[in-house]
Amino acid sequence: MTTRILTGITTTGTPHLGNYAGAIRPAIAASHAHNVESFYFLADYHALIKCDDPARIQRSRLEIAATWLAGGLDTERATFYRQSDIPEIPELTWLLTCVAAKGLLNRAHAYKAAVDQNETAGLDADAGVTMGLFSYPVLMAADILIFNAHKVPVGRDQVQHVEMARDIGQRFNHLFGQGRELFTMPEAVIEDDVATLPGLDGRKMSKSYDNTIPLFSSSKELKSAISRIVTDSKLPGEPKDPDSSHLFTLYQAFSSHAEQAAMRADLQAGLAWGEAKQRLFTLLDEQLAEPRERYHALMAKPKELEEILQAGALKARKVATPFLQELREAVGLRSFAVQGAELTTTKKKAKKASRVVSFRDDEGFRFRVLNSKGEDLLLSKAFADGRAAGMASKHLQTAQDDLDIRQVDQRLSVWLADECIAQSAQYSSDELCAEALAELRAALSTES
Repeated sequence: MTTRILTGITTTGTPHLGNYAGAIRPAIAASHAHNVESFYFLADYHALIKCDDPARIQRSRLEIAATWLAGGLDTERATFYRQSDIPEIPELTWLLTCVAAKGLLNRAHAYKAAVDQNETAGLDADAGVTMGLFSYPVLMAADILIFNAHKVPVGRDQVQHVEMARDIGQRFNHLFGQGRELFTMPEAVIEDDVATLPGLDGRKMSKSYDNTIPLFSSSKELKSAISRIVTDSKLPGEPKDPDSSHLFTLYQAFSSHAEQAAMRADLQAGLAWGEAKQRLFTLLDEQLAEPRERYHALMAKPKELEEILQAGALKARKVATPFLQELREAVGLRSFAVQGAELTTTKKKAKKASRVVSFRDDEGFRFRVLNSKGEDLLLSKAFADGRAAGMASKHLQTAQDDLDIRQVDQRLSVWLADECIAQSAQYSSDELCAEALAELRAALSTES
């Protein structure tokens, strides 16, 4: 089975060394794994919660997109898109908002932190709290659930949001699934082996602390930043402890085991901090030279970046659009023609409520034939791609009298080119199976 992985980066700043080592580089590497389908996105709707500077958000979107591509992301393998280019995400956000418990959102870490800070300052608990901040977990749930992601790599501070996505998805399944699991339950993947890099002052590298090392700055700027890394006061010739050195932690994130061993031994033997910083600069400057060149070439051609992201959005929407239509039907946002048929009691009009519904699950692309009561008449096999499933579904609805429907062991099946493409559940008697066959033929006749 293919595992679907999804992750996003909020577009509020310029990527730094910590972003690259902690999120971008491992995600790009993971996208090359066997039986993995990767969805990577620019979380620009999330950025609006944190930033009200349009120019900064626009610049950050450009910089982060160029960083992923310069880092080696293969957009043929991965689906790479902007959150704001997928209209199904905000629509699903509203559907999920309508089932998300306020008590659940009250417990979100970001909201609780804002309330605690306000109360400490003697302010109203919700002072400065926007609905964007409060309902952030619902938007994140929509990001994950619209693509039915199996795994979501996150830091420990984000695990709660994946758990909330599960809670909201389960509630939706319970209310509207009619026994089906509309949403796959996502799993948070905590990547303890991925580097969390210290910044210039030893705290976690973060724009909030203004202690970052820009990723694709010039060699001169990179060297200047590295020279400001805080070290202890030990002089050249005095032994130094690599394990308590922020500089050595940075070196480890980009060096081979042999290089790490050599640096460790030299520091313990008294290597001067100035020389250690020079080694770190040389290492990083050499490794980043090629992606730095690609990055600046991409930044100079925003039109090409736009085309890549639009292609990614099209690819993502091939999954999101039909799935959202299924969700709309599940909650009752259906065609009036179908709704009118369901509200009548005559046999002739009830047939109009029969329908074929396409969807996707863990095994592949499928479709169902539903009767006027919304009960399953047929469930297709899992197809490898949506086009094949669509062609089989179309055949089902247009073949009419030429349709190959078989009844074996109180079970119905539909065949195409000597292959079973769909079948029913097993009925408890031949009479019930015959009734189902008549209902199926009537339903397919109505569909065509």
